[in-house]
Amino acid sequence: MKWSDITAIAEALFDKHPEVEPATLRFVDLHNWVIELDGFDDDRTRGGEKVLEAIQAAWIDEAR
Repeated sequence: MKWSDITAIAEALFDKHPEVEPATLRFVDLHNWVIELDGFDDDRTRGGEKVLEAIQAAWIDEAR
């Protein structure tokens, strides 16, 4: 998984943390959870605010 795999990351986070309300998650925590996902294989430093916002929005959609 790469940072550009927004939907796949959101689905994996939803599966791993179903009890979490993604809208309340801090970006620092979100970043850490993404890089800890099984199958994540990208530069850890590339997860900027815009990417994290997109992941968070996709995760919110996934949780609905």
